[in-house]
Amino acid sequence: MSDNVKLMLVDDDQELCELIGQYLQSEGFDVSFAHSVEQALPLLQQDGSYDLLIFDIMMPGQSGLELLQQVRPRIKTPVIMLTGRGEDIDRIIGLEMGADDYLGKPCNPRELVARIRAVLRRSGQQPAAEGSCDKLAIHGIELDCGKRQMQVSGAELELTSAEFNVLAELMRSAGTIVSKDDLTEKVLHRKLTAYDRAIDVHVSRVRQKLAAVLPDRELIKTVRGAGYMLVNE
Repeated sequence: MSDNVKLMLVDDDQELCELIGQYLQSEGFDVSFAHSVEQALPLLQQDGSYDLLIFDIMMPGQSGLELLQQVRPRIKTPVIMLTGRGEDIDRIIGLEMGADDYLGKPCNPRELVARIRAVLRRSGQQPAAEGSCDKLAIHGIELDCGKRQMQVSGAELELTSAEFNVLAELMRSAGTIVSKDDLTEKVLHRKLTAYDRAIDVHVSRVRQKLAAVLPDRELIKTVRGAGYMLVNE
């Protein structure tokens, strides 16, 4: 998967960039670096230049969150946020702003590679292996898994890769509860851990986007202590 995959790491810690960069390059990734938002922005003018972006949240001057805010939704490239804070708030804000995943610092390079590969898998142009599909349709919502496109009543709606896969999993299982554990493994390709709010935020964003175009229906229900369900009535 890593052949010719181009990454950009934006972090003001140049020594850390060098260490992580060496490991990523040893795994076959093509890595570029920027050490500030000001350096990164000119390199991100064209969507498609990179396959995945990694932004450190805490940087002098403008933060990684501010960089994410500036490039979303113009750039659809998947983004992983790095945060050195123990608090949840930066991670949740990053996800709400369109990040695909996050990882705490200091991070294990092997874990970073695993997250990179998971995000690349779920943002690829092929349907996920489990429950793969060509198209799904319910309540006027249509997902084209091959093209990674979503339409509601004929109008296209933008979703991040994680949001797309959340909706696909819930549509495949419409009328039945999907546990947070299962949804995390199928969508984020990792085990659900304590205090991990990522899947909740992705579900919340899907719910908000559906409510904006289908305001009269609550399509995704939270089943307390069990998980989430897309209604099929």
